[in-house]
Amino acid sequence: MHPFTTDAARSLPGSGWLAERRVAAAERFAAADPPTAAAEEWRYSAIADFDLAAYQLAGPDASFPPDGTWAGVDSAANGAVAAVLDVADGRIVASTGLEELSKQGVRVGPLVDSADGAELLGSVADGAADYFTVLNDAFVGCPILVDVPAGVVVDGVIAVRHYAGAAGAATFPRLVVRVGQDGSAKVLDMQRSAGSALVVPVVELDVGQAARLGYVNLQQHDHRTWQIAAHTARVERDAALVAASVALGGGYARTRTDARLVGRGASGDLLSAYFGSGDQILDFRTYQDHAAPDTTSNLLYKGAVGGSARSVYTGLIRVRPNARGTNAFQTNRNLKLSEDAWAESVPNLEIENNDVRCSHASAVGPVDPDQVFYLESRGVPTPAAERLIVAGFFDEVIDGLPVRAVEEAAREALALKLNQMLKAAA
Repeated sequence: MHPFTTDAARSLPGSGWLAERRVAAAERFAAADPPTAAAEEWRYSAIADFDLAAYQLAGPDASFPPDGTWAGVDSAANGAVAAVLDVADGRIVASTGLEELSKQGVRVGPLVDSADGAELLGSVADGAADYFTVLNDAFVGCPILVDVPAGVVVDGVIAVRHYAGAAGAATFPRLVVRVGQDGSAKVLDMQRSAGSALVVPVVELDVGQAARLGYVNLQQHDHRTWQIAAHTARVERDAALVAASVALGGGYARTRTDARLVGRGASGDLLSAYFGSGDQILDFRTYQDHAAPDTTSNLLYKGAVGGSARSVYTGLIRVRPNARGTNAFQTNRNLKLSEDAWAESVPNLEIENNDVRCSHASAVGPVDPDQVFYLESRGVPTPAAERLIVAGFFDEVIDGLPVRAVEEAAREALALKLNQMLKAAA
């Protein structure tokens, strides 16, 4: 038996509507059947190896790593970062820059402190609820809110750093981002862990009419960590979302991304760069849901796998009957850097309107030997040639990250992982 019971949810600190929501979610979770690989959305996954009973709820003594371990925020400390909020094992432990943002009416902090928190939590994610989002609902500690009022443009990056520091513990990060009409913001969501943790994050992105939101998730979990994440976005009329991820860590790290374009003229771009080594499994499921006319989405996911690592990508473009004028594109490309590595790539279309432009493409293959030979013939040693080719492969995604301050950190992290893999192979 696992410890994630209704009584455990009831015992969590907090009162009022959040406590009631937790208990109701715990009751739904207790009645739900765990997912299996027989379900299409869990096909190719490692869910058969998952044991919820191996984890306990994180205790009250939250710790946090030093700033030097957080690549991206430190390299951007030249003023590009407007505020930083640190969350350890579901508890806020530090913050900087929030007072300046509050002068613009921007709220960054506990969602329970917001007068409309009960209406905000789940307003986006509940439309894509599954076994693990319900688990997050039942055991979330302190949901974080980033709320940008209508008409406000935030110049700097808002960074939220989530850390799971207790080995054998389960944490349930929750981030809700709302950008009001004609507002604009950039949010950097960083995830790290230590040891054999279970991390079940849920992210809700609500982009109001004619608003702009850039969101980057930088995931660098310990190689013993299980992550099962859900990112859900709702994009209103004439609004634009760019949601990106850089996924490097985790033993098994899964992210489901739902982008729902619900207003006419809405656009949603989805980007990801991921790199698996050792025996990692990196698993991505994406849904581009066009529910209004004249909407646009463009997905580009690029990954590399070495050692005996695996990556999984399955994506669906859905065009609903009223979504005429849709433009939707989906591309997944993978580099296989060793004989034992493997990548699955399964793009899909579900189109219910004829007045659309949609395409999907996928590829899995090794580094092009002609490119390696070209560089070798000009005096570049083979390992260096491979590094250059892999770095160039990811450039298209890195250049498109909506949070420019994290580009250098992402390139450095990818290069470090490649160097470690090549060294291990040698």
